[in-house]
Amino acid sequence: MKVLVTGGAGFIGSHIVDLLIDEGYQPVVVDNLSTGNLGFLHEKVPFYKENITSSNLEAIFAKERPDIVIHHAAQVDVSQSIQNPYDDAVSNIIGTIQLLDCCIKFKVKKFIYASSCAVYGDAGDLSINEGYPIQPISFYGISKYTPELYIKRFQQLYGLTYTILRYANVYGPRQTPKGEGGVVSIFREQLKDNKQPIIFGDGQQTRDFVYVKDVARANILALKKGQNEIFNIGCNTKTNINDLFKLMNTMTKKQLLPKYKPQRKEDIRFSQLNNNKATQLLGWKPKYDLTSGLEDTIFD
Repeated sequence: MKVLVTGGAGFIGSHIVDLLIDEGYQPVVVDNLSTGNLGFLHEKVPFYKENITSSNLEAIFAKERPDIVIHHAAQVDVSQSIQNPYDDAVSNIIGTIQLLDCCIKFKVKKFIYASSCAVYGDAGDLSINEGYPIQPISFYGISKYTPELYIKRFQQLYGLTYTILRYANVYGPRQTPKGEGGVVSIFREQLKDNKQPIIFGDGQQTRDFVYVKDVARANILALKKGQNEIFNIGCNTKTNINDLFKLMNTMTKKQLLPKYKPQRKEDIRFSQLNNNKATQLLGWKPKYDLTSGLEDTIFD
């Protein structure tokens, strides 16, 4: 089975491609390399350096004829979405629509979409399930949610099967120190270089950190399960940023003290994703807790 992965040379996408190969699938990658790295890809994986908004996308579909599309190409920097909402929308919304059009034209069987916990906005200090109201506080959250509506409508109009995965804060090897959820990578680089880490706000804001290999496995399970469903992909565990830094400081045997700066307006205060639905219908559970995931990340 041939699986086209957009953003497949990026942080999460490249781990998905690795697992697709391990499981006997034929991955094809489309990535503009704005944040991706060709060094993450196996040399035998067909690769197209292209934007998902490009008119060349249709020719790639015509040549490769994928059975399934896993869509991870996106603008993922929350701050950048505030500074430039137009480009954010073009990449995340228009790019997704063009992919969906190609899926219909070339009879793709399923569309797997990487969404985000950012769609929930500031939900308070609780475990959020998939039925929680959508109330994004950033343009990024808006631009990740809007494609969900298009995906559902494409299913209703044309029968395109989908699975939507709303990620918690993904971390792990290959992550760059920028973009949504990149605090682990940022701390890793700062600790490595003995630079004073910066924490925005009081550090009591919480995040649900999920390891990238667990996220990749959720995508593999979605190839055959979770038809026309939305799933939270997180550990259902909250960790505040102060505790995250203390843990990483200890693991790296450093004694650095963080510098605190004012909280950013676009930052969510609390985030924790309930994963019961993914466990029941997708057969997915995280295998890595934060400590084991950080060990693989820091000492990779």
